[in-house]
Amino acid sequence: MQLTSILTPERVFCNLPGVSKKRFLTTISEKIAKSAPQLSADSIYTALLAREQLGSTGIGNGIAIPHCRVAECDAITGTLVKLEEGIDFDAVDSQQVDLLFILIVPAEETAEHLRVLSALAHLFHQEAFCQALRAAATDQELYDTAIRFDQQSSQ
Repeated sequence: MQLTSILTPERVFCNLPGVSKKRFLTTISEKIAKSAPQLSADSIYTALLAREQLGSTGIGNGIAIPHCRVAECDAITGTLVKLEEGIDFDAVDSQQVDLLFILIVPAEETAEHLRVLSALAHLFHQEAFCQALRAAATDQELYDTAIRFDQQSSQ
């Protein structure tokens, strides 16, 4: 997977306020909808919340990969976020989450959805990757760091 195929600089947010899981999901749904006009903030939020109710997407070590399928989505859409401060995301290790990659997928893209999730989990399990993301100070620096690590890991 090439991260550049699903992530754009407009969908990267460094030092976003967190507050709570629900508030974060509301805020990020609105931000994603602004960058993807075919998607509504309500449909994104509803799908993300429904997925979280099945089980937390907090995978541990301060990382969460919220993901869902949305009917009106026509292409896999990624959003990368580094929060100002960690929030309770009901993660498997009970740690606060400060790094999130949100994945919105077309309803019929089951195989691709799983492939992208696997690639993201592999990236986020690299300690150097997470440290570099946490050191980023701007949206552009966060984006550049993610793309650089993705390109290095695919070589």
